[in-house]
Amino acid sequence: MCIIQAGLWYAENGISKGVLNQMNEENTPVQGNEAPEHDSITQTGSVTARNAHGTIHCITIVGQIEGHMEAPQATKTTKYEHIIPQITAVEEADDIDGLLILLNTVGGDVEAGLAIAELIAGMHKPTVSLVLGGGHSIGVPLAVAAKQSFIAPSAAMTIHPVRMNGTVIASPQTYAYFRSIQERITAFVTQHSHISPAAFTNLMMATDNMSADVGTVIGGQEAVAHGLIGRVGSLADALDALHGMIRK
Repeated sequence: MCIIQAGLWYAENGISKGVLNQMNEENTPVQGNEAPEHDSITQTGSVTARNAHGTIHCITIVGQIEGHMEAPQATKTTKYEHIIPQITAVEEADDIDGLLILLNTVGGDVEAGLAIAELIAGMHKPTVSLVLGGGHSIGVPLAVAAKQSFIAPSAAMTIHPVRMNGTVIASPQTYAYFRSIQERITAFVTQHSHISPAAFTNLMMATDNMSADVGTVIGGQEAVAHGLIGRVGSLADALDALHGMIRK
């Protein structure tokens, strides 16, 4: 009742609703946790850092990569509709010099992961990726998409064939489709790293490494030895490489 009466009083005295809303906004205190930087971290896991070396935008790809279907509520996800616009904005922004991608993902939607990886690979600006914890499944193409790639010594990567949950039509066309997707992933990974198609396929189809699946789990040093990742390193190493690329 008090709110209605107040609105009538403003109306009678010639104050419009738009002006009233503006007055309310001007008199509303700004909370400290509503800063744009804080909002970007909490909503999309991204942040832009500026210093004497240049301006770097950092995005994180963590948990499960969510594609066209929403993951369960309790699942930690990275939504591709959040990442794709960020990458586009970084490429077009005059005040951003480079992109850092931090990865700790179990994999997820194949098409969403490949879409993000293709965008990163197609950027002109300096890009560096760092695998922390894990860069599994479709996280492998994401890790190699950057111009320089790093992996922490304790991190791991799982390489396995394409899998699908749910109803599968048992027909030759279905298996041909799976093979086509796998060939696209293999082609992307081998084109953006130093591992050969034969070596990558051997890791993917190994039967003596994983107890309940086909594929291979490799650590940081092994990933570098296979030519999949460029260097073993930390956050400081990745930032140093990115700053060096920006200087050039």
